Amino acid sequence: MRKYLQLAKITFEEYFVYRLNFLLWRFRAVVQLLVLYFLWQAAVPEGVTIFGYDQAKILTYILGTSIIRSFVISSRSVDVAGQIASGDLANFLLKPLSYLKYWFAKDVTDKILNLVFSTVEVTLIIFLLKPPIILQSNFLFLLLTLVAIIIGILLYFFLSFLLSLMAFWTPENPWPMRFLFLIFLEFFAGGLFPLDILPKTLFQALNFLPFPYLLFFPLNVYLGKLTMAEIFLGLGVSLLWLVVIYQAVRFTFRAGLRIYSAWGR
Repeated sequence: MRKYLQLAKITFEEYFVYRLNFLLWRFRAVVQLLVLYFLWQAAVPEGVTIFGYDQAKILTYILGTSIIRSFVISSRSVDVAGQIASGDLANFLLKPLSYLKYWFAKDVTDKILNLVFSTVEVTLIIFLLKPPIILQSNFLFLLLTLVAIIIGILLYFFLSFLLSLMAFWTPENPWPMRFLFLIFLEFFAGGLFPLDILPKTLFQALNFLPFPYLLFFPLNVYLGKLTMAEIFLGLGVSLLWLVVIYQAVRFTFRAGLRIYSAWGR
């Protein structure tokens, strides 16, 4: 455990070496948030309810999504593909540590920093713009929201890691696949709008995929829009996907190592 804590500390220090990159990343996140905020504020005026969302619910959803996105849909495992393609993976295979735990330790540091900055950004927006927001006071809903977020964090980590492992078979240029995945994910995770405004059949089909459980599901648990039966069904489906994707990561990593060649290493 001590070596992974030391790794987290080193990862934290890296952000202060490349401060400009991190600040540009946060600036882009703030701009995206403000665009969505003003778009939905105009689309759902005060006193109007659309698709079951009044202005307070939709703005709480947008602001809440920004905070949850900052530490759920963020992962340092994107660099795994580069290590595989460059041959640097061979260096880690010789060390007494778990490659998966190595990247998860880096991920945790990344998520903590993003969460801190995102919380400050959203707090400033609330202070300056004074939007109507919903503060959940039911402890059970808050606890279930936390459980859903933790599952979402693990889901995205393994999804991102699995995608990066495709570099075993496509080492030349894995970025187009990653870019398309992020666009697809942002849409079907509910990062741009609540998924339940989609046609009912499409929305019901999406509930059997892992993507809504990254953003949309935790936010709706927080807002109290789901019954207990719907919450526990959602938690069950997301846990099932977590097990499936984790096993897929283990299988793919072992399969990739069998064909892996680290030229020049």
